Amino acid sequence: MLPTSKVGAGGATFLEALFTATSAVCVTGLIVVDTPVYWTGGGHAIILALIQLGGFGIMSFASLLGLLLARRMGLRSRVSAAAETRSVGFGDVRNVLLGVLRITLVVEFVTAVVLAVRFALRYGYSPAEAVWLGVFHSVSAFNNAGFALFSDNLIGYVGDPWICLPVCAAVIIGGLGFPVLFELRRHVRYPRRWHTTTKLVLGGTVILLVVGTVFITAVEWSNPATLGALRPEDRLLAGFFQSTMTRTAGFNSVDFAQLNPVTLLAMDVLMFIGGGPAGTAGGLKITTFGVLFFILYTEISGGTAVNVFGKRLPRSTHRQAISIVLLAVGLVITATMFLMLTTDFGLDRVLFEVVSAFATVGLSTGITAAIPPAGQVVLILVMFAGRLGPVTLASALALRSKPLYFEYPKERPLIG
Repeated sequence: MLPTSKVGAGGATFLEALFTATSAVCVTGLIVVDTPVYWTGGGHAIILALIQLGGFGIMSFASLLGLLLARRMGLRSRVSAAAETRSVGFGDVRNVLLGVLRITLVVEFVTAVVLAVRFALRYGYSPAEAVWLGVFHSVSAFNNAGFALFSDNLIGYVGDPWICLPVCAAVIIGGLGFPVLFELRRHVRYPRRWHTTTKLVLGGTVILLVVGTVFITAVEWSNPATLGALRPEDRLLAGFFQSTMTRTAGFNSVDFAQLNPVTLLAMDVLMFIGGGPAGTAGGLKITTFGVLFFILYTEISGGTAVNVFGKRLPRSTHRQAISIVLLAVGLVITATMFLMLTTDFGLDRVLFEVVSAFATVGLSTGITAAIPPAGQVVLILVMFAGRLGPVTLASALALRSKPLYFEYPKERPLIG
């Protein structure tokens, strides 16, 4: 809210500052003001710092959560977990934090260098400007934030692979999650040693990226307001870029207000699923939906135990996944209904906005600033719930298990 953070006289209003700060700390990317025009260089630096702290803090908390749970386990459970992962666990707090920091700095540095060189050589920015643009968009991409220093986000670079692909790579790496990255570093050549989490995240990421790219490109191929006016190779690049951004990063290289409603609905699903756990991505996480998929497959195929990649899932995992999804659906529906009552926007746009906020994606059809203050407060709460809710709920469920000394008699209600 400081006057030095805002262009022109006076400072930002409380709600503008709160919304922007929340979006940055929750690495979402939704905005109620034009980031490059409204904020000064100092304001941009504050946003960048909040993105970095929010991403690193969340990643550290989620990774260290495994340590907390492991320490609450008995010796036999810890030995079994170590044998299953072919390691001694996540390591101590210091090693985990240093590992997170190393990966963060390396990915952000490499991405920033590529972007800075491209901005300087291709678009004529001065070295200082190119470096700042490279650093800002690199940090924003790796932390899956989606803040950009261009009023049209990255629409002006829709056909430039040297801008789009490095951003996509940073988004994907950040969205895999650090447990997955740590295991790949140790056992990248030995897939059989990978933990079930790693297999679910990698397989799910590839499937969702491919399916999302094919669907978005096919539906928008002839839309002159999005992909239709581009060269064929640029359409493929733009389709892949938008699909990648649904991994919970809010960059866009086409005008989302012009997308087909069917495309928006498909993106709702992709955003809701999100990325990998214990990383910078949001959503309900690929592992959660992977567990639900295998539960469904087991029920349809007549199985008695849910098995994933040769391992049996405990029933507590079933309950956690179902509980998180039901609570998330309830939150999204409630927020959507509230916004529909307080705005004149249609269901497709409102639902897209709410899912984007809950999954901490930051993609928008351009209605965020037009939503009344009460609706913006709801989006702030949804962003917090989306970033903290699933992880907090999962840990609470894991830590609140109680021994049962009796069970009620069984009775089966009619289902379906």
